[in-house]
Amino acid sequence: MFDGAEPAASGAAEREVRTTCPYCGVGCGVVARVAADGPFPGRVTVRGDSDHPANRGRLCSKGSALADTLVPGEAGGRLLHPEIGGRRVTWDAALAEVATRFADTIAEHGPDSVAFYVSGQLLTEDYYVANKLMKGFIGSANIDTNSRLCMASSVAGHKRGLGADAVPGSYADFETAKLVVLVGSNLAWCHPVLNQRLLAARAAQGTRIVVIDPRRTASVDGADRHLALAAGTDSVLFNGLLVYLHATGRTDAVFVGRRTSGEEEALAAARAEAPDIATVARRCKLSEAEVAAFYAEVATTERVVTVYSQGVNQSSQGTDTVNAILNVHFLTGRIGQPGMGPFSVTGQPNAMGGREVGGLANQLAAHMGFTVEDVDRVRRFWNAPRVAAKPGLKAVDLFRAIERGSVKAVWIMATNPAVSMPDAGRIRRALANCPTVVVSDCIRDTDTGRLAHIRLPAAGWSEKDGTVTNSDRTISRQRAFRPFEGEARPDWWILTQVARRMGFADAFAYESAADVFREHAALSAFENGADWMSERAFDIGALAGIGDAEFETLAPFPWPWRAGEAPQQRLFADGRFFTDDRRARFVPVTTRALPRSLPDGALLLNSGRLRDQWHTMTRTGLAPRLSAHAPEPCLDVHPADATARGLEDGGLARVVTVAGEALARVRVTDGQGEGTAFLPMHWTDRFTGSCVIGRLVDDEAVDPQSGQPDLKRMPATVQPYRPDWTAFLLTRRPVEPAHGGYWARRVVAGGHLIEMAGTGAIPADLDTGWLPGFAPDGAVIEFSDAARGGTRKAWLSGDRLEACLFVTAVTAGAGRLPGRDWLAGLLEADGVDDGLRGALLAGRAPGARADEGRIVCSCFSVGVNRLIATIRGQGMTSVQEIGAALKAGTNCGSCVPELKEVLRHAHQREMA
Repeated sequence: MFDGAEPAASGAAEREVRTTCPYCGVGCGVVARVAADGPFPGRVTVRGDSDHPANRGRLCSKGSALADTLVPGEAGGRLLHPEIGGRRVTWDAALAEVATRFADTIAEHGPDSVAFYVSGQLLTEDYYVANKLMKGFIGSANIDTNSRLCMASSVAGHKRGLGADAVPGSYADFETAKLVVLVGSNLAWCHPVLNQRLLAARAAQGTRIVVIDPRRTASVDGADRHLALAAGTDSVLFNGLLVYLHATGRTDAVFVGRRTSGEEEALAAARAEAPDIATVARRCKLSEAEVAAFYAEVATTERVVTVYSQGVNQSSQGTDTVNAILNVHFLTGRIGQPGMGPFSVTGQPNAMGGREVGGLANQLAAHMGFTVEDVDRVRRFWNAPRVAAKPGLKAVDLFRAIERGSVKAVWIMATNPAVSMPDAGRIRRALANCPTVVVSDCIRDTDTGRLAHIRLPAAGWSEKDGTVTNSDRTISRQRAFRPFEGEARPDWWILTQVARRMGFADAFAYESAADVFREHAALSAFENGADWMSERAFDIGALAGIGDAEFETLAPFPWPWRAGEAPQQRLFADGRFFTDDRRARFVPVTTRALPRSLPDGALLLNSGRLRDQWHTMTRTGLAPRLSAHAPEPCLDVHPADATARGLEDGGLARVVTVAGEALARVRVTDGQGEGTAFLPMHWTDRFTGSCVIGRLVDDEAVDPQSGQPDLKRMPATVQPYRPDWTAFLLTRRPVEPAHGGYWARRVVAGGHLIEMAGTGAIPADLDTGWLPGFAPDGAVIEFSDAARGGTRKAWLSGDRLEACLFVTAVTAGAGRLPGRDWLAGLLEADGVDDGLRGALLAGRAPGARADEGRIVCSCFSVGVNRLIATIRGQGMTSVQEIGAALKAGTNCGSCVPELKEVLRHAHQREMA
């Protein structure tokens, strides 16, 4: 039972706890080993859980580094105490203030004047209580989730075609399929463990892999075919495939006749825009041979799985593209059987769990909607007379309502919309003018947290207890293995305490996560299947009576798990769907034009994830090895586009859109399609001066069905940014430069490395005027070279290096900045003796010292320089030899494509 008190510290013995990874929707099982008690919190190591059905013991680079992110206290950025107006207060004062502000706002302006904005980072129990409080007792449906930004189009497409938001198959289908088509999914980087399962199937049984993506991503390395189609034309390609399959007699007539509706309308729409291969090729900017070969392969392969992710969803065309994919599977009857079906892979660990409890504004809990019958059913179950009777505001509209002033109080939980929402500048202005902004988070200093009136310290991953649901409907336990830091508390508990103070104590009597789970399970089965018209896909009623001890030991299982039945791994095997007539629905799809015109000379800007980072880096940014592979935000451009704009590889570029602008490092690569550019989504104001992707994407283009913003196709002008000086700072404490130019920060062992560049004269007041708050202790040693425009300074407290700053002009004959690795290592050294002080300002280690170089394999911290030296020194010719010698590529495998590049590069340079 949880009563709000600090849980007891662990016993003296070493212990292991099975939990679930907090990153992507694969939902990998993790075994956390906590060392015997010592200084809080006890040393933690992690490994993959070999018994978990999702990962079978594997972890990706991020999962492998989870222990590195468990940095306690202020060093880890934790929010440790409740705050009002930036001042520490008691929990009672903070909870009373939240309850009073919301109650007063509702009393004066009505229930729709308040809103919650929640997150796929919440556990299902947190999500359930938030949804119940807002929709059931406040009486408004103004609760939406950041899953609106990544999965809403999949939800809408599933409901239109399948009648329910339900992924048909399981990860096992990756291994029984003969053909796996990846559409808008860089599985190798975004879901590496699934990619390893797929590659293992390819090696074992010849499973073929097709990648459909405008970019040549890491996933292409393991594929048999890559269709680099024009951005936004996926639905054209699948409409054409529908026409081709029908014309070549690949229709499953029995399935279509008995189990579907709407075939003729969907075919008519498809024929209108994709009547033949030539038209498809022209519109998709592919060759006819490429299209014909892909279509023939799909036609002649029975067991086909189509995997799609954000490249499909994050579009104003997303829902229709999902339905174009579903249409193909319906026509061929390839659904509900082993090794076949459409498969949506989610971005967040509990995006699916949030949808189960009504986390989206257009849902009620337990897969119910806003029909009169469903509203009444939820009202009676919750005994809640004020259940919302209509959908609430979706994310973009919700923040517009805050901007207009119609929503006057918002509670933001476990997410950072001031970075992640489109037109982030507009979001910040809206929140800055909102009378009440409450933020629950485990991290204190986020871009959104800086705009909060009230901050509530939420439990972090290692302290949370509850459940999550992954992309193949497997529900797993997330278990706490560390005590709460400071005064942090679970989100469900915080919500419960506010609900009680608002007068709803009887309905929010929960004392543990298990209490919430039992009610969630009971609601899923309530009047579910009393007749075929009322049957809902989501049902875990078998667990409605689960005891606390059973909940603690609950093993992963797929839903549905109905009372008296076994868990059901695969849906629709009986050919019955969750529509009114139990038939799958074909949906006519017509591809729309780009949401914004593309001016002459503009590039089409795409955004997405990197291999080793997660969302806005509040967690992964704490691990030095995860920041070493991509240490700065890089804009990927095609060589032809770089040449046409005067961009240089490794130089800087200014990116301008109608919404805002950014500065980023340039990476020239022929993997990027000509006429397009790619910029990662992870950087925030905490980590860079000007590269927040949300500031570049406007919020005008959204999917009309799902409300999902278009984050993949933003017109942008790109020009070189030519600095007059460059610099880097190594410091034990984080600093946010204020020189108005470019900067990017990353964590290194012992401190922080900040890369900088700017225009105009080199700032004279180096350590105060343009580095606010930078005041290291200790004596200063300094070297200036006025003739060459360079300055080098170091701050030493005794023999301990506190910081060092290297600045140089960008002019002919100017000095070059030294490498960073050795200098960064001095931050964690015991001391800098007299013999090292001269070397310190020179920036070079005395004597020979190997420089690791940019990290390629994050799992084992193997850098490019060590790789090249080992490849040449041992005459290596394969990735397998590299793995045997250095372990690189032998864990999650996501670095294997880059290892191959390094291998080629090493031999090319050797031959030269």
